[in-house]
Amino acid sequence: MTTSATDETATGPRIDPRLLEVLVCPVSKSALVYDAGRQELLSRKAGLAFPIRNGVPLLTVEAARSLTDAEIGKL
Repeated sequence: MTTSATDETATGPRIDPRLLEVLVCPVSKSALVYDAGRQELLSRKAGLAFPIRNGVPLLTVEAARSLTDAEIGKL
């Protein structure tokens, strides 16, 4: 059996926790929070949500969406 950076779940690919330990927000250089349901990596400090497509985090400002104040408050 091989291990990969992602595993498949009902909501889509799941990011390996070891990968999450090394990934940081490209804007603020702060830790990211994984939202498995939305398949996004969230940066509270930058107020951005970076999408995960086919198990690959898209860590560019162009690909990110802005978080609402309510979303930031939940982090």
